[in-house]
Amino acid sequence: MNVKLFVKDQCPRCPAAKRVCEGLDAVEVYDVASIDGLAEASFFGVLATPTLLVLDSHGQEVAGWRGEPPRREVLLEVLAR
Repeated sequence: MNVKLFVKDQCPRCPAAKRVCEGLDAVEVYDVASIDGLAEASFFGVLATPTLLVLDSHGQEVAGWRGEPPRREVLLEVLAR
């Protein structure tokens, strides 16, 4: 599984989302203020930060949280499936 985290510098909830993802493998962090980050966010329909998406090996969304990060335990449970 792959995790994509979309953040923005001025976002007050983004630091908590980054902490949830600390130490996890296969986490890609995108700053939506950058061209690459905005392009990736557009592709996945991301309209809020933080957004955390869990994708399967085919790139299909398995789980997602928009505007509010999940608890770490919840994210780990999804990744263990």
